[in-house]
Amino acid sequence: MRRPVGLILICLGAFCLTLAPLVRFYVAGQVVKAPLNRYQVTRLEAKNATYFDTATLKTKTGATLQASNTVRGDVRANGGNDRIAVWDSSTNIVDTANPDKPIQLQGYRIAFDRRTSLLTNCCGVNVDGDTQVKMSGYGLLFPLANVHKRDYDFFDMTTKQSVPMRYSGEEKVRGLTAYRFVQQVPNSKTAALDTKLPAKLLGLKASAPDQKVDRYSQATITMWVDPRTGIPVKHRQQIHSTVQTADGKGKMVVASADLNTEAGSIKGLVDMANSNAFKINAVRLHIPLGTVLAGLIMLLVGAFTGLSGGGRPRTPPAPRRSDGKFGAPAPARRD
Repeated sequence: MRRPVGLILICLGAFCLTLAPLVRFYVAGQVVKAPLNRYQVTRLEAKNATYFDTATLKTKTGATLQASNTVRGDVRANGGNDRIAVWDSSTNIVDTANPDKPIQLQGYRIAFDRRTSLLTNCCGVNVDGDTQVKMSGYGLLFPLANVHKRDYDFFDMTTKQSVPMRYSGEEKVRGLTAYRFVQQVPNSKTAALDTKLPAKLLGLKASAPDQKVDRYSQATITMWVDPRTGIPVKHRQQIHSTVQTADGKGKMVVASADLNTEAGSIKGLVDMANSNAFKINAVRLHIPLGTVLAGLIMLLVGAFTGLSGGGRPRTPPAPRRSDGKFGAPAPARRD
């Protein structure tokens, strides 16, 4: 009985050793990818901000602004191409003193490769309804489970251009060792406004006629990224927007704020990163190593069991007696 059991264990051990590289190099590739149905709400806050109130035509200073960003995956938008994820992002910025009145609304749709996180132009991608925009580089995520200490091209949705996100060091974020990246978005024209503004608001003589203006934006964006998963766990957006005349002589600040991720949102992002990192490590390391270990143990036990003998030794048959019966002869009777 021991020999068949040993053979079974040897077969199971060989199967486990064959399965381990399959899990590591094939199954992991199928599992480690961005979800189609992502849903995440992140809040940022800026104190002592400045913005132009279009209702009163006055510049407000010392305001506290809150930005709520919602990312929602559109599962059906990829047209059945499982390699592509389509996410919609919307941001609503309000003055906490008057939260019912939005200061700025921004929305965009991105499509990207679920394994590499690189942006692709399909599936109705747009920025504030502009479907002519051509995206490149990375968007909301860094490379999944493969973030290095180097620069990455990131697409800025405000200026609609790809700008390097430069590595600038490591930093702890709620116990997580994150890579810090900084993006310097240059002052760029973002819109030609249809309306004209009074010259006085632009710092020109009050007697001058109303002026046609264009909108310009620049920013310094800092992201703290979990290198295990490519998920940004903390953001800082130092934004500065102006409107100015074509000759640059007339100018007015319409927004200046230093937005930072709120503590509650940071905790949620770190928890999500840790959860994803556990799943990635499971299919890339823990399960393959466990399978190899189990396979080796079964091979060793099977070999020992199968080669140590076929069971208990057989007892030789009893000698045949002279009377034809088996067993030892009966002792002679003594009278």
